[in-house]
Amino acid sequence: MSLRHFLLCCLTMLFPLFAQAQSADDVHIVPRNPDTKINAPPEMQPATGASSLYARMRPFRVKVDLVLVPVTVFDAMQHPVTELSKQDFALFEDQKRQQIQYFSAEAEPVSIALLIDVSKSMTDKIDTEKAAILEFFKNADPQDEYFGITFSSRPRLLVGPTQSVDDLQTKLTTVEPAGPTAMLDAVNLAERELRAGRYKRRAILIISDGGDNASRYSLKETKKSIQESDVQIYAIGLFETFFFNTLEERLGKKWLSEITDATGGRTITVDSRTKLPQAAAEISREIRNQYILGYHPSNKVPNRWRKIKVQLVASAGVEHSLRTYYKKGYLTSEQ
Repeated sequence: MSLRHFLLCCLTMLFPLFAQAQSADDVHIVPRNPDTKINAPPEMQPATGASSLYARMRPFRVKVDLVLVPVTVFDAMQHPVTELSKQDFALFEDQKRQQIQYFSAEAEPVSIALLIDVSKSMTDKIDTEKAAILEFFKNADPQDEYFGITFSSRPRLLVGPTQSVDDLQTKLTTVEPAGPTAMLDAVNLAERELRAGRYKRRAILIISDGGDNASRYSLKETKKSIQESDVQIYAIGLFETFFFNTLEERLGKKWLSEITDATGGRTITVDSRTKLPQAAAEISREIRNQYILGYHPSNKVPNRWRKIKVQLVASAGVEHSLRTYYKKGYLTSEQ
């Protein structure tokens, strides 16, 4: 056999192996997501198997077999109302009344992400901010789970998940305020971290004195992400003066309200740092004084946005001055 024929035979025998190797490689090729933003900071990179913070968030979808709606009710003085019963509520989905098949008014443990502003503007307020967090803990459930996230030029996962209040407080003592404010990035990071929370009820508390001037996420992107999640967001905005120096500061209150309202939470604004601890205690109690309404949707069509409306039934003797807070909709899942 000539050398030429020998080489041809070898190539013929090796060709199936090359083809098999090429096919195996093709299985692992993933198209690049055009919406993905690159160059994310190391501390915002996800754990193995998770999507990047700067990739488009995967929408949260509620399975249509049971929908749970947390509802908070306040009187005219903004005090939580906790004596209502199932018969005092009427619940609608896409304007069609639904039968409330699950009702609870008992406090349950919550997975909570605390978002703590440590930008330069908080330099002379950091001690008050820490005092507010302490008041929040005093009104908490010992079984609650916490994620501590600080944010300045970028967010940082300080601790979590943990049930140790002391651990979070110890970590906070090492924080030095500096840099601009990336609040929206912190909200997106918190939403992602809470997906791994141990409890079904999940909440975020933002403590900040202004708007945002450093985030890669926009307000529009953030609102879309949280509207498709199962988390309630609350905020305490510290605005000691009405003469804001920057556009971000002028928009601070508006941005916080838009974010919290989209999830069924709310924003408390204070005009003095001395009021910050009281506001934190108020929100802590509020998170634990909610009604949970559950229903099986009559509409079984998946993959669409459902609008929710909760009303108090006047015929049951409920005061007209009462106000309700709840999430206004959800996205269904595939069946």
